[in-house]
Amino acid sequence: MANDNGKVDTALAPQDDLPPLTTRKDHRFQRWALILLRIDIGFLFFWAFLDKTFGLGYATSVAHDWLHGGSPTKGFLGGVVVGPFPGLFQAFAGNALVDWLFMLGLLGVGVALILGIGIRPAVVVGSFMYLLMWLAVWPPATMAAGQPTSSTNPLIDEHTLGIFALLTIGSLIPRAQGPLGRWWASLPFIKRNPWLL
Repeated sequence: MANDNGKVDTALAPQDDLPPLTTRKDHRFQRWALILLRIDIGFLFFWAFLDKTFGLGYATSVAHDWLHGGSPTKGFLGGVVVGPFPGLFQAFAGNALVDWLFMLGLLGVGVALILGIGIRPAVVVGSFMYLLMWLAVWPPATMAAGQPTSSTNPLIDEHTLGIFALLTIGSLIPRAQGPLGRWWASLPFIKRNPWLL
């Protein structure tokens, strides 16, 4: 870059003797980190589906699981008392259509992320689900007794972290794919419909 006298300022000129910012080893690490992040988030969704369906005893008991007539949304959405939409969330609690959409979302996002196929739709649906859960929890609010709503931070919680992790995966799909994802991307139907990537 030239200064006011027309001479090249070597402090701002590119330095050919500097090492590259990333190496092949760094690329391999980044790829594996993205793949593991994708599988990890996928397992969060898939496990929630399994636990709510079969009552595995972590968040849902057998007596309250979906197979025994329990509602996967009633407990969480029925308890929403703060935020901008408590009435709307409570109205959705226990609704059969909402239960089916929620469970299909958990299953679809979980399986897609674990397998590395359909990552783009999984990122969109998963981010939307996380956003709705964040709105239901509403970390900026405090309960009447002054206790924070199930969050330890007034803005950021596991739902916002999930959104940004999914957006990171979605922005780097080729690096986040495994062998099955690369096979999926090579299918003619997917090539014609890249939004399903």
